[in-house]
Amino acid sequence: MSRKKKIEPLTGESLLAKVKQLENLTKEEKARECGYYTVTKNGVERVNMMKFLNALIDAEGIELDSKSAANGRGGRSASYRITVQSNGNLLIGSAYTKQMNLQPGDEFEISLGRKHIRLKQIDEDGAVEE
Repeated sequence: MSRKKKIEPLTGESLLAKVKQLENLTKEEKARECGYYTVTKNGVERVNMMKFLNALIDAEGIELDSKSAANGRGGRSASYRITVQSNGNLLIGSAYTKQMNLQPGDEFEISLGRKHIRLKQIDEDGAVEE
């Protein structure tokens, strides 16, 4: 039984050029020709359309996600609402700290109002930033 050597999936400009060259084929055939398939244990080729279409979107430079996280992981988006936890703590999630480019060790001054809590960042010199 002869095995066809799997090619590395094309990306970027080479993917766009190959797809344009294969305009008369079906999208599944284009995906296979561009390397977007896997071979099962039984030797059956399965086309991975999702990876192919995502690669096409990336190659075209289309941004579907809003400001993706720096580490590439998903997660919740910031809702600007938090709840006091059962232990009395307020947790400010990483969505907020990433948005403000905060780093571990950044310090804040806490001031309490009648119905609010204000955090003021302290700069490296120990001065409160306004």
